Amino acid sequence: MKGSSRRPEQVGETVRQVVTDALLREIRDPRVGLVTVTHVQVSGDLSVARVAVAVPGEEAERQRALEGLQSAAGFLRSRLAKVLSTRTIPELRFELDRGIEHAARINQLLAEVRREAEVEPAEGDD
Repeated sequence: MKGSSRRPEQVGETVRQVVTDALLREIRDPRVGLVTVTHVQVSGDLSVARVAVAVPGEEAERQRALEGLQSAAGFLRSRLAKVLSTRTIPELRFELDRGIEHAARINQLLAEVRREAEVEPAEGDD
């Protein structure tokens, strides 16, 4: 295993830190409210960073947040250029992380099953 194989992971972690910090301190776009960076996946050649974000609210709010993030991508990339020692600064592509939604839906379904199980007496209970 070559040492460079961890490079996309390392760059991804730096991207996550820089984007998270900028969202907290510098981005003033009202469309980008409570955005959480959940993970970053960087291509092997370091040319593209897919930044997964969780955005609370309705679908329309999520889409507005993505638009705000895309409009801030150039600014965020310039912040990255100051921190990364790589020749290539990855292009930032933002996408919604649906994993949290799926996990919440699974938890909701499990809670419903538990409630139903509590209401129905078990077989053989007298």
